[in-house]
Amino acid sequence: MYEIVRRHLGKVVAGAAMAVTGTAVAVAISLPGTAGADDSPAARAAGSGSAPADGARDARGTDGAEGAEGTGGRGAAALAPATVAPPAAEGPKGTGTDPLTDDELARARQLALGASDSAARQDVDGDRGRPQHLGTELADPAPGRENERRARVRFYDYARDELVTRTVDLTTGKVETTAARRGVQPSAHPEELRAALELILASPLGKGVKEDYRDATGTELTSADQLWFNGDVYRTYREKNVPEALSRCGEHRCVRLVTKVRNGAWIDTRNIVVDLSAKNVVRVG
Repeated sequence: MYEIVRRHLGKVVAGAAMAVTGTAVAVAISLPGTAGADDSPAARAAGSGSAPADGARDARGTDGAEGAEGTGGRGAAALAPATVAPPAAEGPKGTGTDPLTDDELARARQLALGASDSAARQDVDGDRGRPQHLGTELADPAPGRENERRARVRFYDYARDELVTRTVDLTTGKVETTAARRGVQPSAHPEELRAALELILASPLGKGVKEDYRDATGTELTSADQLWFNGDVYRTYREKNVPEALSRCGEHRCVRLVTKVRNGAWIDTRNIVVDLSAKNVVRVG
């Protein structure tokens, strides 16, 4: 009898243990994925439904929401939109190796044009007394005068077909050096390219350009302003079968253009060269 009762009690105890174990398994399965990750008092308090302690806010944000709007659910403050800072105000004078300011560029050109021989010079449009400006750049300081700003100004004189370079001292206002060279052809200035395009449109070869423009747009080409254009100096040593009419290019100022309808189709003008010195428009190739 005792043995029967002992075996019965053993089965009851074993069954109770299995029930407890099964409950624990069920609880473990039903816990959220973060269970066990934090066993701090604050976390246990949160798990029991009580309010979290100060500093125990989770990733849902300070108000318990999934995340503040626009923060990607991380509870961080939203970033302000990026802004572009305006450029610093430009002073009348630069210092050291700073690029020339607008005021310095204008002063350098004025000083270089004030030389006594400028009246005899000529620009691309044929205006006397104003050689064609090509560019102005900062010049190296003179030895022992590192604090003084100097500029190098380049002109092309169409009256003599020569490149004129003058160095001016922006501090003293003096023209320090003048050099004139023939047969030197630096890159073309936009004013020269525009003059070349106007010569093309006014020439017999401009008829084809106008026809291409009409085909592309359905309207008439009456002004250079209707075209986008670019180009550079025509150098005969890079070309084959140079026409006799262009044989003086290099000594003369000659350019070739690429053109297109503004915001539209290309118009092929690569086979047209303009001798700006002689005002000739010639087909090549």
